[in-house]
Amino acid sequence: MNCCLLIPFVVGITLLRPCLTATENSKTQEVKQPVGSHLRAKRGWVWNQFFVPEEMNATRHHVGQLRSDFDNGNNSFQYKLLGDGAGSIFDIDKRTGDIYAVQKLDREERSLYTLRAQVIDTTTGRAVEPESEFVIRVSDINDNEPKFLDEPYEAIVPEMSPEGTLVIQVTARDADDPSSGNHARLLYSLLLGQPYFSIEPTTGVIRIFSEMDRELQEEHRVIIQAKDMIGQPGGLTGTTSVLIRLSDINDNKPIFKKTFYRLSVSESAPIGTSIGTIKAHDNDIGENAEMEYSIEDDSQTFDIITNNETQEGIVILKKKVDFEHQNHYVIKAKVKNRHVEEQLMKYHAEASTASIKVLVEDDDEPPVFLLPYYVFEISEGNSYGSFVGNVSATDPDHRNSPIRYSITSSKMFSIDDNGTIITTNPLDREVSAWYNLTVTATEKFTYSHLYKWNIHFQFF
Repeated sequence: MNCCLLIPFVVGITLLRPCLTATENSKTQEVKQPVGSHLRAKRGWVWNQFFVPEEMNATRHHVGQLRSDFDNGNNSFQYKLLGDGAGSIFDIDKRTGDIYAVQKLDREERSLYTLRAQVIDTTTGRAVEPESEFVIRVSDINDNEPKFLDEPYEAIVPEMSPEGTLVIQVTARDADDPSSGNHARLLYSLLLGQPYFSIEPTTGVIRIFSEMDRELQEEHRVIIQAKDMIGQPGGLTGTTSVLIRLSDINDNKPIFKKTFYRLSVSESAPIGTSIGTIKAHDNDIGENAEMEYSIEDDSQTFDIITNNETQEGIVILKKKVDFEHQNHYVIKAKVKNRHVEEQLMKYHAEASTASIKVLVEDDDEPPVFLLPYYVFEISEGNSYGSFVGNVSATDPDHRNSPIRYSITSSKMFSIDDNGTIITTNPLDREVSAWYNLTVTATEKFTYSHLYKWNIHFQFF
């Protein structure tokens, strides 16, 4: 009797087991068993984390295995793969649950794939486990070289900047996984640029290492290398260049091209006449090369003004000159920059100077008679060749040229080179009591300079 009652109960429990199992596995929390019942381990999916190396050349790379702990190996379970790349990038062995990557992967294009797993009991066509999501991660290899951002690099820094002056910072990026060893850890170094520049290995900051003079070299090209694996052997490298220009500072004073100039001025030149130019040279550029000329110890006779376009000094006449009074002058010119910052005055302590000798040109002035006018008295009836008188003129110029004399339009008188006037015909007072003559004095060697003077004759 008792045995008959027990048999249906055992069968009922057996039939309910699949339902209870499915219900248990669909829950995420632990099922509490009644007191006194036997504890049973929860069943479900069995897998570890899945990784596949990027750039694998194998056509079929084993990634891992999906397995249900209900799978007793009787080949009644079938595994399925759904989601990103299922069937194209990833394949699964339906019987064993082994997953394979069937394409080469690039972590920099995609670093993980999210898929879903199913397991079906082929005898019932029902799911043995609830569908579950899992991730396949693409593990990194060091297959990307560092690349510099923001190229091309250019920088401007003042010449003569002290050591340590910041020039520019360059930055490279490595597409490899920064959490994967040292694949993306970079170290910067200089391939070209010593001894004027240095670079901080971990930041890419470029600094001045030694002073540079723009007048010697205006531009510098620096070559930078970034190497991953912290610079270790086998690391990949990338390079870039930086064009560094030196801006000008006023560290050069103007200097005269010549230390001695010879100029000349005519004694007849009016005040304000430009008599010549002087020129200094400055190795700086722009505003730093603008000059100002002046005369040292001043001068009452000359002045110097600056041509702002050509940066030449123009010597001008400030006061009339006279050859007979002073035939030359010696002045000293100096030149300096117009704009000099206080901290740069050490380069401009002493101004450049040049001597200028100005020669006064003598104007060829006409002869001058010694008397303002001449009056001679002669007796009528004097014979031919009779002495009348002497006239005299001098050359006011320094060279004191010889003088020639001549009488304009007269048949009654003549004059020789000494200024002696004589008669050439007999004179008759009744015909003319007065004779007016014009005597011309001429420098013998410069016929263009002459002077005419009136002379009066009276008979008695």
